[in-house]
Amino acid sequence: MDVLRTPGARFAAVTGGLRIVAGHPERFARIVAANTGLPTGDIPMPAVWHRFKDAVTSAPVLDIARLVQAGCASTLPQDVRDAYDAPFPDESYKAGPRAMPGLVPATPGDPAAPANRAAWQILTTLGLPFLVAFSDGAPITGGMAPILKKTMAGAAGLDHPVLHGAGHFLQEDAGADLGWHIAAFVTAT
Repeated sequence: MDVLRTPGARFAAVTGGLRIVAGHPERFARIVAANTGLPTGDIPMPAVWHRFKDAVTSAPVLDIARLVQAGCASTLPQDVRDAYDAPFPDESYKAGPRAMPGLVPATPGDPAAPANRAAWQILTTLGLPFLVAFSDGAPITGGMAPILKKTMAGAAGLDHPVLHGAGHFLQEDAGADLGWHIAAFVTAT
């Protein structure tokens, strides 16, 4: 999760950090959920998630830039791909990316499921302005957009953008457009 500071207001651009917001709501004035979710394992994960998880956990060599590229609608320039690979000079540095899929609850009995359920209970009652900014091409998280819009109290009455022609990684496919929507949201709220 990236926490951005703006003059006079705090706001979170959330990419998988909704539990942090639920755990520390006093630290936030606004929330932007962009191609994210908060799975509890109570609803089956899409097949593409399981393929991603299997690929990440079983690949003999984990190509981080290739994974990011696979989640983009646009072709990443080589220098951008190199930047995604830079923190991982060899396989010994990739324990975090390899572990990440296993931290996402995919079954109701998953150890992280109760904490995510508790986070849902808090998030749905927060009055913080809650912008849902999803792409029209996020195969894993796309189904969360209507759920977040409907269940988050702070989402009511807001105009939630759909970023067209983008994949999962909005910062790569629609960064300027997403930035514009976030700036407008911060200004309006």
